[in-house]
Order: sequence, then structure tokens, then C-alpha cells
Amino acid sequence: MIADALLFDLDGTLTDPKPGIVGCLRFALDQLGVSCPSDDVLTNFIGPPLRATFALLLDTSDGSQIEEAIRLYRQRFAATGLYENQVYAGVPAMLEHAQQAATVMYVATSKPAVYAERIVQHFGLDHHFRQVYGAELDGRRENKADLVAYVLASEGVDAQTAVMIGDRAADVLAAKANGVRSIGVLWGYGSAHELLDAGVDILCQTPSELAAHLSET
Repeated sequence: MIADALLFDLDGTLTDPKPGIVGCLRFALDQLGVSCPSDDVLTNFIGPPLRATFALLLDTSDGSQIEEAIRLYRQRFAATGLYENQVYAGVPAMLEHAQQAATVMYVATSKPAVYAERIVQHFGLDHHFRQVYGAELDGRRENKADLVAYVLASEGVDAQTAVMIGDRAADVLAAKANGVRSIGVLWGYGSAHELLDAGVDILCQTPSELAAHLSET
């Protein structure tokens, strides 16, 4: 697959954030005195923006309660949660191949950019990417379609020459909304069913399979 620009999701695509995210969700709910679901249930919330997640977990549309939950989540995340994370096996080698196949690569994540930049740098992945793009802390661009549009506009990337790579339906839908091709990865937290229903162009089981697709001429 020939592409000038590759946009990579972060959580569930480059790194496995489960311990940190689940731990921070549990911390916030515990601090609020709210009954907390099992870790398996909390795992389902890896990927979507926090405001939507806490609206569901708290069963509320009360903005002040949701913002307090986010404040508590970020209190733990900024200190320890963002480091409770690991790069998926095979991803560093895949990124080396991807960098040879594309002109430029970016991270495009719904996670706040201030945290995403620290994670990418902490794991030594930053040299692969021209820029790490994420949401603002106030919620701007946490919608993935808005974020992808912002990346394309900011970098002057032609949508027809770009590919969005991620593990959740939101990545695929964001790509489609912007006229960008998509690759869904199956080592993260989205299922093949979820990605196919969203209209993904290609599915890859492993980082090495992804590298092979990106290297095809």
C-alpha cells in the first residue's frame, strides 16, 4: 500500500496501556465513591475519549461530575499511569519498515497531546514521527474525525495519500470522514467485527503483517 503520510493511533496500536488506564479509571471511581466494574469491563473503555467514558461509567450527563472524574483520573495518570504501559512486540521493527515505505509519519490519538508526547518519547519512538497530535485537555479535538482533519490541514497532507492505522472503530470512521484510507490492527482492543462494521479497508493480525502491507508497491 503506497502512502505518503501514515497516521498512527497510540493506545492499542503502538502501545498497550491497559494497566495504566484501568488503574486510573478505578482510582477515579473509587475516589468518587462509585461502584467500579471489573477490569474486563473497564478494558472496553480503552480508546474512546474520557468524557464519553465517564458519562457512561457514572451514568450521568452532569458536566461537573464528569470533569471531576477526569481530574481524578489525570491526577493518577500524570504521576504513574502513563508509564504503566508497554510497546507491543514487533512494533519497533514495524515502524522501521513503515518509515521506509512512507514520506512522513504522525501519531494521531484522542489522548491529550501533552501525555501522548511524553509516552512516545518515554518509549523511544519519537524519532519515527514528525509530530505527535492529540486532543487538548479541555476536550478540543478528542473527536477522532476532528483530530484527523486537523492533522491533514496543519501538515498540508492530501487525504488521498494518507492512511490511518488504528485498533478501534473510531479510527476507521475518522479516516472515512476525511477521505483517508484505513488499516485496522487486531493486536489492540478492537475486534475484527468492530473494524469491519466501521468499513475498514485492510485488517492486519500482527505488526509484521502491517509492515508487509505498507511495503507493497
